[in-house]
Parts: sequence; structure tokens; C-alpha cells
Amino acid sequence: MPHPLVARAAGFEEPPAGLTEEMMARLVREFYTRARADSDLGPIFEARLAGHWEEHLAKLTDFWSQIGLQSGRYKGRPLPAHAALDLAPEHFTRWLALFEQTAREVLPPEGARFFVARAHRIAESFQIGLNIGDKAMDFRAAQKIRED
Repeated sequence: MPHPLVARAAGFEEPPAGLTEEMMARLVREFYTRARADSDLGPIFEARLAGHWEEHLAKLTDFWSQIGLQSGRYKGRPLPAHAALDLAPEHFTRWLALFEQTAREVLPPEGARFFVARAHRIAESFQIGLNIGDKAMDFRAAQKIRED
């Protein structure tokens, strides 16, 4: 049985034409402006990123540029960076709601649809990787099944 993340990646569609670096930068900046002001998400981001926002926004622009433009600029590992944040499924629900709203306001419809779909996959992958939420896996049980 393939790993759930591998199975999910098989259905990825190509990014729509017409996306630009400026769109990626606007999406990131506008989304994180909203996330920083959010009563649930803001404190989580601020605790880790106070004084480092511009550097982080540049890294996130690279991340979304990799997804939307296949730029090859992002080389990080985002899951380990989120592991110590004590995140819960409701944080991802809020993150997705803000991201969807922002994407629909700042991107053309096809771009917004593409990025919202990717954001949902990212949120699901993170929750699986962090072992939280309704798709979390009991890794010990999975290991025992493989050993049997």
C-alpha cells in the first residue's frame, strides 16, 4: 500500500498559466498580514517570527513560487519547523479559511482554485505528519502492521 502522501501527490494538476512572481508575493504578504492579525493564528506566528518577518515572508514567497511557478527556489523542510508549535486541527481550519479568502481576493479565479486545492493538501499532509486531526495515523499501530 503506498504512503498516503505519495498517493495524494499522484493527483496533482499543473499550475494554471498566467501566474507571476508578483502574484506569489502579493498572496503571501496579504495572507500573512491577515494571519498576524488573527486572534488564533497571530500569537502562534508572532511567538516564532517576531523580528524575522521579512526573512520569513521571502522564504514563504519562494515556497508558493515553487508550487505555482515551479521556480525551484524553495529548498526547505516545512514540517519540522511546525512540529514544535503545538498545532491543533482548528489552527489548520482557520489557516485554510484565511488562505482561501485571500487567494480568491488577490488571484485570478483559476489561480485561486489551484492554490486553495494545494493549501488543502498541504494542511492535510501537515496534520498527518504532525499526527493530529481526523487523518492522523497511529504510527506505532502502522509499524506493527508492517512487522506482522
